[in-house]
Amino acid sequence: MKKATIHVNEASKIVNMSVAGQMTMEDAKLFVEEYVAKIGPINGPDYDLFVDCTEMKLLSQELSDNLTEVMKMYKETGFKKVIYTIKENVVLKMQLARVARNAGLLQASVEEA
Repeated sequence: MKKATIHVNEASKIVNMSVAGQMTMEDAKLFVEEYVAKIGPINGPDYDLFVDCTEMKLLSQELSDNLTEVMKMYKETGFKKVIYTIKENVVLKMQLARVARNAGLLQASVEEA
């Protein structure tokens, strides 16, 4: 089962992603390939990124490090804003906020659904 999806809506200038479960390093590699293919052609500063993490599990240390690199990609893309949506989960909220801060992704926020 695919653990992450990416949809670009050019008309509304929104990128919607969803992440479910706990990604493996192989899942993360496939996600990066899909990200480069779908996000490469767009002008990032024109877009908002919404990431649905309501089905996401807590991060292991290895995945936390990997997610830091992914968030650096979001920063390089230059999205206007990045919003992570989670279910009520204080630990995941703290993890995502910390990883975003470590990646320098200052336009990111974590919101509860």
